[in-house]
Amino acid sequence: MSKIQDEKISFDSPDFVASLAAGLSVLQTFDENNASMTLSEVAEKAQIGRAKARRYLLTLHALGYVHKDKRQFSLTPKTLSIGARYLSANHHHEILEYYLERVTEQTGESCSFGILDDTDIVYIARSAAEHRLMAITLSIGTRLPAAYTSMGRAILANLSEDKLNAFLAKIELKQYTPYSITDMDKLREDLRQIKEKQFVILNQELDKGLLSLAIPVYKANHELIGAINISTNALRVTQEDLQRKFLPILQECANNIQKYYI
Repeated sequence: MSKIQDEKISFDSPDFVASLAAGLSVLQTFDENNASMTLSEVAEKAQIGRAKARRYLLTLHALGYVHKDKRQFSLTPKTLSIGARYLSANHHHEILEYYLERVTEQTGESCSFGILDDTDIVYIARSAAEHRLMAITLSIGTRLPAAYTSMGRAILANLSEDKLNAFLAKIELKQYTPYSITDMDKLREDLRQIKEKQFVILNQELDKGLLSLAIPVYKANHELIGAINISTNALRVTQEDLQRKFLPILQECANNIQKYYI
């Protein structure tokens, strides 16, 4: 599932294709707040020259991944096919959805599965409850800062010391809410406690009012593959109820998912 243990080539390796990396960076400039952009805006966000950005955008347009309307560029639905192939090829997506939906049925709350990608958590599967919890819309492919999500901390707590140190060296702690951890030593201590307990309850550190419970998910051979969480409103559910009522349900879900990853 997650390639946490894969060794990566360096950016200066002769096998690293810089043009491919730049082309992908162009695709990644588009998001919820930048759905349509000019050439100059794309070049600035991708941190590449206008000439390069133009060539990449026109190539992506020719391939059908980008739509061009006068000076504005935007992604087309064809980009979804990339993520769809990823899910169908590697992740038993229907199985994940089935068990996440069972959690939502039992708890009345949203349940998600995510993996670590660089410094973000990426949502791979999700069963949404009727009530909306965050200002942003969460869906498959949504990326959130791993250090400030329950799924992120559940994974980070179980990384090797070297991988955790490398991760922490790349991030900057931010004050998203009054409850956000902004001290690196406190974050390390929190991760140490999470590793001991094998679950995490995150109280409003990324979004005010958002309370979530997460646990790591392993393959049958104990390889870490991701995490699952239940997210709710801090005014509706207490931390005690999360641990007492919802944790056993989430653990059962993880055990069921594990059976399909040998």
